[in-house]
Amino acid sequence: MPVRPAPPAPVPAHPTTYEGGPAFTREPRDELFLLAVGNFVSQPAGYESGAERDGRYARLVGELAVADPAWTAGLLRWLRGEGNMRTASLVGAAVYVRARLAAGATDGPSNRSVIDSVLQHADEPGQLLAHWTTTYGRTVPQPVKRGIADAVRRLYSSRSLVKYDTASHAFRFGDVLNLVHAAPDPAKPWQGALFRYALDRRHHPETAVPPEADAVLTAHRALMELPVDERRALVTGPGGSERLAAAGMTWEALAGWLHGPLDAAVWEAVIPAMGPMALLRNLRNFDSAKISAGAAASVAARISDADEVARSRQFPMRYLAARRNAPKRRWAAALEEALGHSLANVPALPGRTLILVDRSDSMFWDAVSARSKLTRAAAAAVFGSALALRAEQADLVEFGWSSKEVPFTRGEPVLDVQKRFHRLGGTHTTKAVREHYRGHDRVLIVTDEQAAPCLPGGPAEPVPPEVPVYTWNLAGYRPAHAPTGPHRHTFGGLTDAAFRMIPLIESGRHAGWPWAADLSRPAGGASPAG
Repeated sequence: MPVRPAPPAPVPAHPTTYEGGPAFTREPRDELFLLAVGNFVSQPAGYESGAERDGRYARLVGELAVADPAWTAGLLRWLRGEGNMRTASLVGAAVYVRARLAAGATDGPSNRSVIDSVLQHADEPGQLLAHWTTTYGRTVPQPVKRGIADAVRRLYSSRSLVKYDTASHAFRFGDVLNLVHAAPDPAKPWQGALFRYALDRRHHPETAVPPEADAVLTAHRALMELPVDERRALVTGPGGSERLAAAGMTWEALAGWLHGPLDAAVWEAVIPAMGPMALLRNLRNFDSAKISAGAAASVAARISDADEVARSRQFPMRYLAARRNAPKRRWAAALEEALGHSLANVPALPGRTLILVDRSDSMFWDAVSARSKLTRAAAAAVFGSALALRAEQADLVEFGWSSKEVPFTRGEPVLDVQKRFHRLGGTHTTKAVREHYRGHDRVLIVTDEQAAPCLPGGPAEPVPPEVPVYTWNLAGYRPAHAPTGPHRHTFGGLTDAAFRMIPLIESGRHAGWPWAADLSRPAGGASPAG
């Protein structure tokens, strides 16, 4: 969806939260970071429409691309990498270049390098071009073309062409090559023939022939030419899995190629070539097809493998959603283990920690993404529970109009603790802190920061100034519930990556932004929001 910068919203003389409580204006970098890591493009939040959030994001990126290009380029690169925010990084890179070209800015990272840095999968050059032409028109500036050409040389391969060069994409590989004029990488002697074949597939599909030396494309063409009535026997027969893998055949394309449904035998043939997230998305399909116990065990082992979880870079919420939706209990243990691996960055905090989890109505209004039914309340409960279970000594509290402790036992699964939370109405954050702070070594508040007017003073006011108070913001709204300053820190997002900053801060070391330790904060300011 096109995302255009919005005009600056007026800042009231005495800002309030959306619930009417006292609020504070964030520094633009803090505001942008919290919005970027907590926002899915075009998705509304309880107090903002999708268009309002998208406009605010584009405006902030555009302003900071000119005012602080190095920081903004680092944010966009980090969003696509460790942050795993695909659309936000692509949209942000387009806004970055558009704003800097309009301003005539030449300092900082080049526009070309920023475009290149956010393109990590082979379908993304086409996705960025589709976004640019829809939003800004058919004229594509040279820095955008050159950055995309750099990415094309990195990303285009035989397997990526088989997977992504399909009619469902607005820009096919041949369209991208025609527009950006990418030259083959000299270090990849096979790439010239691949580029020519991609152009032929787009413009002369009836006569396009894959390069003879390309084993993947040749094997894929052989599969495509196989008579339909012989295909299922090939898949389920000896060596079927290997034939599919050698031809780059994906599970998404398999049903169409077979001209029929995927039964247990077909699933079991393709499962070895599927990635962990594909396995996660198909648990219901595996059960419906009644795959064997052995095949199910191999799936469970893959999705719960610590290295696989780390490589997939998926949000912990994906595993929570899969656990809730998995129809059979045979996946439960594997999904709980995978969720634990996905929370690997949660630190084991020493001393006594007070953890307050926001269970107000606004936390239940929105799902964490457009494709999920999980709310921010669910995310907050999972992260609060993980912190408590890992801490040396913790008091875990849920709060809304009222507040109460949530019982837990060290060593029990995060999901068991998460089930003990409730919905508690409004947001009396300061009241909850006053009622439960008892000389703890630190306070962590997992919230959307939209506190209602209650007691005087902000949520950090009951805590001595030398004791750290950490706010973990899951929504990225503009109003902040507390000011920044020494020992008052705000993080954000839907992964546990922010928590790695806490030990750094408390050991007295400077905690820079996660993508660049050398980008220092203003003297006396809060640590970065992530």
